[in-house]
Amino acid sequence: MVPGVPLPPEIQLAQRLAGNEQVTRDRALRKLRKYIVARSQRATGGFTPEELLKVWKGLFYCMWMQDKPLQQEELGRTIAQLVHAFQTVEAQLQFLQAFWQTMIREWVGIDRLRLDKFYMLMRMVLNESLKAVKTRGWEERQIEQLLELMTAEVLSPDSQAPSGVKSHFLEIFLEELTKVGAAELTANQNLQFIDPFCQIAAHTKDSLVLHKIIQNIFEAIVEQAPLAIEDIMNELDTQSGKGGEASVGDDGDASDGDDGDASDGDDGDASDGDDGDVSDEDDGDASDGDDGSASDGDDDDASDGDDGGVSNENDGDSDESSEDEQDLQDTSPKKLPAGTVRGAGPEADKEQAWDEEENTGPVLQFDYGALANRLFKLASRQSTPSRNRKRLYKVIQKLRDLAGGTFPEDDVPEKAYKKLLEGRRERKKKKKRSPKPQPQNKEGGSETEASSAGPSTGRKRKRGRGADGKRGPPGKRSPGARAKGAGVQPPKRKRNRPAQSAE
Repeated sequence: MVPGVPLPPEIQLAQRLAGNEQVTRDRALRKLRKYIVARSQRATGGFTPEELLKVWKGLFYCMWMQDKPLQQEELGRTIAQLVHAFQTVEAQLQFLQAFWQTMIREWVGIDRLRLDKFYMLMRMVLNESLKAVKTRGWEERQIEQLLELMTAEVLSPDSQAPSGVKSHFLEIFLEELTKVGAAELTANQNLQFIDPFCQIAAHTKDSLVLHKIIQNIFEAIVEQAPLAIEDIMNELDTQSGKGGEASVGDDGDASDGDDGDASDGDDGDASDGDDGDVSDEDDGDASDGDDGSASDGDDDDASDGDDGGVSNENDGDSDESSEDEQDLQDTSPKKLPAGTVRGAGPEADKEQAWDEEENTGPVLQFDYGALANRLFKLASRQSTPSRNRKRLYKVIQKLRDLAGGTFPEDDVPEKAYKKLLEGRRERKKKKKRSPKPQPQNKEGGSETEASSAGPSTGRKRKRGRGADGKRGPPGKRSPGARAKGAGVQPPKRKRNRPAQSAE
């Protein structure tokens, strides 16, 4: 480069972003944001792809130089939010394209100690890119453009993306989509987000990509199906509950006056509205023991006593009746619809807190029948590899079962699962305790019996004969007999040679 000519601002910012001092890097990051906002507002003279690649190289090494997990998380969020500084959709897409190209180019040089923070950066950039589409109202055209970009850069067969980038992208896509748009996206929009993965799963020859798509996209949808249906039921309960409270309150005010207000207003809300499950909730809480985590001992007796009014002191005489009542109790809903009232007391407060912790938020809604038909259309083509077709047909069967109202897991209460597990453990213990069968000898007895038996039982031992032809005492053997019994030839006796007389 000619000396004296100033460097372009993109190169200057990239050099400062990769500096050794954190103060220099933070200052360069703030200036970069202002520079992006000022330049993207112009009608002409926007960023070129080469300039954005230089900017992203500086951002990459800015993340490389950052230590300490909390500061890494803050820096990653700040870098990911730069996408909102661009004023047009085309500029945002170019910025995201430069990011994925930079990650693919630099991925090989990342050591294992810095791998986690770049995983986190990929997750945050994906999250902010989905938020950018959300701010514009989930327009269909923008969704298509974003999916085309990510598919072409990461999952396309022509892409040079390493396996680590592909696998991590497939692992986090559905999770981040759930965080950003689960409360707003419809089933048709979710199907639009999933369609590129259906196409790739049908014709890809990469076994890793096929496995990750089936595991982290399709299997995740099947596993979340009960939660999605539960969210719909909770919404219906809240809507019906609000209407019921309003109607009962109006009737009570009009008919009974002050007394009617006290009786129909409070009691009506507790019986006809969302709070009508108070008695059932108390019994269900006592039986289930904090959402099915209670033991099967005293808690079961207490629950049977409260619900049925019968004391179960003699457990051995009432096993069948207690099991039937317990099965009925276990079928009660574990999560309460919005607006329900629990019993007062510290235990109820703890249960409510635990329910709030278990509530993971809204879940993506899908039309399982439409998704199954789309997969079947792609998998039934002649160009689809047989390996892909077999795996997709299994997913299609599960989706069709969900569309027909059949869940992948049987609706068995947790206590029943615990009893089954305990029964299996007891059987395993019994098998371990039972002695192993011992091999038998030809005579029909076992080897241990033959070895432990004394001289009076079992096989009789032959007495050896002495040199004179007579049998020796019963407890002794001749050396020749012992050698024969062991399968060794008896030692030969040495003959005494006569001493030669000296001549």
